Amino acid sequence: MDATSLEFWARILVSLVCGGIIGLERQIRGKPAGIRTSILICLGTQVFVSQGTSLAGGDHYRVLAQVVTGVGFLGAGLMISQEGMVRGVTSAAVIWMLAAIGATIGLGRQKEALVLVLVTVGVLSGVEYLENSIRRLRSGVHARHQSFEKQGHKRGRKL
Repeated sequence: MDATSLEFWARILVSLVCGGIIGLERQIRGKPAGIRTSILICLGTQVFVSQGTSLAGGDHYRVLAQVVTGVGFLGAGLMISQEGMVRGVTSAAVIWMLAAIGATIGLGRQKEALVLVLVTVGVLSGVEYLENSIRRLRSGVHARHQSFEKQGHKRGRKL
């Protein structure tokens, strides 16, 4: 890693952009691991992987494995159990993706990292849109009709 090289700064810039885009999506939705955290996870992972791959005779696989372990610990810290429900699983999964994107950048694959950002934001936004659509369908006319039928059957009447 040479701070005077264009590659060094390109990796930093792509890490900032990738972490920032995902972090912005999380920040807008009021979720944990917003912009700063997302940028730092992406950037930090990129730095570790870049350093690990630049070491002569170093074990690149071991560097990746240790990053995965550390990120898993960080993600586990976000998950909590409240009243029998586990919360924060999606935020923990986002941290996994941020680290994967940072590792991809650290391996010199910036274009692939940008594609992974688009896929990640697409999944986060697209699935939320789908979930909201299903909720609206359940609370619409069909839900009221099913509720009415159940009440009629409970009273022994046939509709």
